[in-house]
Amino acid sequence: ATERTITREELDRQGDFANIIGADPQLLKVLEVVSRVAPTEASVLITGESGTGKDEIAQALFRNSSRREQPFVKVNLGGISSTLFDSEMFGHVKGAFTDARQDRTGRFALADGGTIFLDEIGDLAPSCQVKLLRVLQDRTYEVLGSSKTRSVDVRVISATNQNLLELVESGAFREDLLYRLNLIVLHLPPLRQRPEDIPLLARHFALGAAQAYRRDLEIDAAALNWLQTLPWPGNIRQLKQLVERTALMSPSSVLGTDDFSAALSMQPEEGQSGSGDLPAPGTMTLDELERSMIVRCMERYQGNISRVAQALGLSRAALYRRFEKYGIDP
Repeated sequence: ATERTITREELDRQGDFANIIGADPQLLKVLEVVSRVAPTEASVLITGESGTGKDEIAQALFRNSSRREQPFVKVNLGGISSTLFDSEMFGHVKGAFTDARQDRTGRFALADGGTIFLDEIGDLAPSCQVKLLRVLQDRTYEVLGSSKTRSVDVRVISATNQNLLELVESGAFREDLLYRLNLIVLHLPPLRQRPEDIPLLARHFALGAAQAYRRDLEIDAAALNWLQTLPWPGNIRQLKQLVERTALMSPSSVLGTDDFSAALSMQPEEGQSGSGDLPAPGTMTLDELERSMIVRCMERYQGNISRVAQALGLSRAALYRRFEKYGIDP
């Protein structure tokens, strides 16, 4: 028998998915798995490109779990150096090292009884992977500067925009840690594979901008069609930024293609709408269009990697991977 696709309405009756916009079949399959595994204690690994909504899926897993009244602690592992890992994750006692002037509660202690969300798990240094594995295996850890072993009860959700199997093959990620994390794997499709959801998301972000800026705001049909043709290297995060930027830059209450095109081009010169800068829909491949967006951003921000990454809704690491893919010399 052919598998029946669940409807968005059925999913919304089954659980709380209010923070997730869309009705794309790939997304609905992910949400269906979320509704099934959220009430369990299973560890979940969320994969997908930068800006695809991994945070929102982690929140949905938490809100539909039996631990929803307990803490939800998000840790961006990409932002923690290996030297600070122990102090950040396990805490330290006063005097544990030179700058330890007072006790510090670690992230695992803060999440005890609830859920810990380990974001950017692929960026974790090998020396820290061993320590994390030990906690996940034994459910115990030691506070830095203390010999007392503490137990912890957490549900673990992790996320990455990298291919962890490739990292395992290259020796950059521990296979035993991967198998601790990926009992359930949820893969989020990039926005370019969800074109039907782009108008829904754009309208949702326009509504948010209208409330934030206290003005009437809508997007015309031609602009919604045009937005569906763009490659969105920064995915949903980039679409949100573009809608908000366009709402700020355009005096009109009905946002059109020219308004979005001007905001996307971010042109420094006065008096240019920027609409001539972008190709007509269908004249370039998605890769060519994505490459041109990155090159234009590099010119606009004079090669400032941080600002280019922010404008495109990408992490610096994801932007460098795009440079490599398209042969762009930063």
